[in-house]
Amino acid sequence: MKTLPAGLILLVALHAVGCAVRPGDVAGPGPATSSPPAAGWAFETTPAWQDEFDYTGLPDPARWNFEQGGDGWGNHELQHYTDSIRNARVGDGVLTITARREKTGKNGYSSARLTSKGKGDFRYGRFEVRARLPGGRGTWPAIWMLPTDQAYGGWPASGEIDIMEHVGYDPGRIHVTMHTGAYNHRIGTQKTATRVIDDPTTLFHRYRVDWTPDTIRGYIDDEQVYEFANEGTGPAAWPFDQRFHFLLNIAVGGDWGGKEGVDDSVFPATLQIDYVRVYRLVDPT
Repeated sequence: MKTLPAGLILLVALHAVGCAVRPGDVAGPGPATSSPPAAGWAFETTPAWQDEFDYTGLPDPARWNFEQGGDGWGNHELQHYTDSIRNARVGDGVLTITARREKTGKNGYSSARLTSKGKGDFRYGRFEVRARLPGGRGTWPAIWMLPTDQAYGGWPASGEIDIMEHVGYDPGRIHVTMHTGAYNHRIGTQKTATRVIDDPTTLFHRYRVDWTPDTIRGYIDDEQVYEFANEGTGPAAWPFDQRFHFLLNIAVGGDWGGKEGVDDSVFPATLQIDYVRVYRLVDPT
C-alpha cells in the first residue's frame, strides 16, 4: 500500500482449515506443500496461526485490530477507516470488508483496515490468504505486511511485503511487491511482479508469499509469480529479518488507486476473505 506516516504500521492476520468451494470459485485451498519452497527450506503442514472466519459478528479481537482515521494514510486516500460492523463483518464463513460512499468524519467514504499487530507477528513462514476482491474504478484493496518493530527506521527502511494489491481501473491485474530502503517507488527502483488472472472480483483466488532468510516468493493459486532475493548486502536491501504483521483493507482513491478517478456507482465495494493462514518455517538444521 505504499507509504505510511511514521508510526502508522498495521497488520493483518492469518487463518486455517479447508473451506467448501462456493459457486463461481476456483478450486479450494491446496495443501501447504503444493509447491516447493526455496532450496534447503520447508514449511510445517499445519497452520501455526490462522483465522477461518467460522463465526459471526466483528472480526475476532484476539487476532485483529482496527486501524482508524481519515488522514489520507500517506497516499492522499479518500476513505475514513472505522471499527464499525458495517465496514468489517464476519458471517457465512468469510470476512467481508466493505467500502461505502457515505460521509464519515471529514471524508466521503468509509472502509476498514485490519491488522494483526501484537496478536500475530511473524518472522519467516508461509502466508496464505484466499480472497475475492472488489472491482470498480477507485477501489484499491490490499493484503500485505508491515514491520512490527521498525528496527531499521520508518518507511521504507524497515520494509513492506505486498502479498496482493489490485487497483480497480486496471481490472484483473494483481501486483506483488517488496519495498525496502534500496528498492522502492520513490527512487524508481521498486521491484514488482504483475499477473493478470481470471476475474478476481467474481472468483476466489489464493494469494501467498513464502518468506525464508534467503528469498521472498510470491504465488497466486500456487503458481510462482515473483521472487525477491536476499543479496546479502544488509538491511537497506533486505530488512526482512524482523517481525512483520498482516494488514487487510480497501482504500478508496489515493495516489495510485485514484489515478483515473473514482466511480461512485461501484459502492458499496467488498473484499471477502475466506481464510488467513500462517505456516512456520522449518529450520533445515
